[in-house]
Amino acid sequence: MSAVLEKKLSAQENLDRDCAIRTINMEIDTISKLRDNLDHTLTEALNIMQNAKGRIIITGMGKSGHIGKKIAASLASTGTPSFFVHPAEASHGDLGMITEDDVVIAISNSGESKELVDILNYCKRFGIKLIAITKNPESSLGKAGDIVLRLPNNGEACPLGLAPTSSTTATLVLGDVLTTAMIERSGFSKEDFNARHPGGKLGSILQRVSDLMHTGEEMPILEEHSDMQHVLLEMTSKRLGCVGFINNNGELTGMLTDGDLRRCLSPQILEEKAINIMTKNPKTLSKDVMASEVIKIMHEKKITNMFVIEDKKPIGVIHIHDLLNNGVA
Repeated sequence: MSAVLEKKLSAQENLDRDCAIRTINMEIDTISKLRDNLDHTLTEALNIMQNAKGRIIITGMGKSGHIGKKIAASLASTGTPSFFVHPAEASHGDLGMITEDDVVIAISNSGESKELVDILNYCKRFGIKLIAITKNPESSLGKAGDIVLRLPNNGEACPLGLAPTSSTTATLVLGDVLTTAMIERSGFSKEDFNARHPGGKLGSILQRVSDLMHTGEEMPILEEHSDMQHVLLEMTSKRLGCVGFINNNGELTGMLTDGDLRRCLSPQILEEKAINIMTKNPKTLSKDVMASEVIKIMHEKKITNMFVIEDKKPIGVIHIHDLLNNGVA
């Protein structure tokens, strides 16, 4: 590469970095102003949302609409029934999707999006609560709203000052504020989150031991006084690399892994009883433990198998491969 070309590339890198820093700083400044201007209207808006008998309807045009879809998705996935209605489609029949029990959140940075007019009129006609998100409380949207959540009038990070950048970032953050506040107000739990996210990585991480453990005939279980021949057969046939041992009451008293066998291997081992070799009082689990916690325990204890007990009796067994094969890591 020539020295001239290297110099040009270096100059371009500096320009790109300067542009990135200006953009980031501008958006940070806008979010800071959003934070500093929070007031009683936030609580009033959240009260309306929490008291809604129906759903939270989000609407907005253009970039505001894109942000609105994300807000609706976040609310819906965290326990607040919500969906997005496109304002143009609303004017052609989708107004029928909005009921008098719903709450509408309408988004427009300027507050003058013409496409919102029909939804605003519909809310007024049927007494539907309207939360306006805009930088201009005196705009058409601002005046129509029962509550106005004000966006900072701080310009855009776009060098032309035109493309929605800082304003959409502030709207996105405000949507996250509403979502997290509703989570806290409703007492939404990890269990609730799991029920709404059964697929993908989140679904894998939020699985419980009961979802993955081997039960019934799949469990390698023997009486604690079993001879080692039976232990080896049980371990080999069940293919989980371990055997659990129970007393006369059916309670788990010990465990033996293939690693334990290798460590105590001797010509006399087949003459032994399991109770003399097994690890007594092994680490066990409850069926309700999160799968992600089990991975952590196994790594810390350097173990690969754990029995699941209820009233001291084994009801299942889980192997680290069960976790890894289901995307828990």
